[in-house]
Amino acid sequence: MMEKLQVLVLCTANSARSQMGEGLLREMAGDKMDVYSAGSMPSVVNPFAIKAMEQVGIDITGHTSKSLDIYLEKKFDYVITVCDNAAANCPYFPGPATRIHWGLQDPAAVEGSDEDILASFAHARDLLKGHFSEWLAEMENNG
Repeated sequence: MMEKLQVLVLCTANSARSQMGEGLLREMAGDKMDVYSAGSMPSVVNPFAIKAMEQVGIDITGHTSKSLDIYLEKKFDYVITVCDNAAANCPYFPGPATRIHWGLQDPAAVEGSDEDILASFAHARDLLKGHFSEWLAEMENNG
């Protein structure tokens, strides 16, 4: 059996985009990957990220916001940054990690009603899902 790919999803606060990315990719990749997420300045998991993931049947209530420092010794195959700030501030990762960058707007920056904010998170989630779908299909075709 092939070893599972090790994938790290990064954003600044590890509160929204990277958390949703971790949940989505874990669900979509099944047993082909071990998926982690972290942030350069971790905070707490945004309740709207949890709600947006619940809408698609993925539970991330057990997730915590983690500092990428805890993964500096780990060997990753892929490091995926989902915000421009994390891409700029992403430390050097030892090993063969391939960098992938998808700059998504921060859904937490949206102001308005709870419905507006949740819609922003759902939009970010759907963009991530699209990126992951294309990436997984591309890997399937090349592998």
